[in-house]
Amino acid sequence: MRKIIFTLGLAILFVLSLYNCNSAKQAISVTDEEKAAFSQTEGDTITIKDDKTEYEIIIIEPGFDFWLQSIARPEGYYSQSYLENRNRIMVIEWNQRVMQPYRYNSNLYELRIDYDPNIDYGYEVNYKLYNYFIYFQRKYNQRLGPFVPRV
Repeated sequence: MRKIIFTLGLAILFVLSLYNCNSAKQAISVTDEEKAAFSQTEGDTITIKDDKTEYEIIIIEPGFDFWLQSIARPEGYYSQSYLENRNRIMVIEWNQRVMQPYRYNSNLYELRIDYDPNIDYGYEVNYKLYNYFIYFQRKYNQRLGPFVPRV
């Protein structure tokens, strides 16, 4: 009986390993308009803040403002709870990468993001932070969560 269970366990592991070998990451298709945003060299400075709260994020990234204005989904497209849930996942992954500079490019992951899921940062902060994560993932071909960064 033990041999059957052990053999069955090995068979399951073998099948799972084959599945993992064949399941490649889904490729991200980038439009010409996005490529134009990604190729910008002049710095954009975006200040993300909510007038109702005292929280603020400053992003200095060439092309992000153009991308946000022309390519990102408009404000109101996502609910605040959707944005908060996605931001929570991506901030955790981002901060883990900041703490591992020998494993992840320290030029990409320079500073830790202090995002507390118990604080209501407001819609605008969550919207722009989420879109920065999408922009960042698409521009630098990174994955900060289990989902494909789509526009």
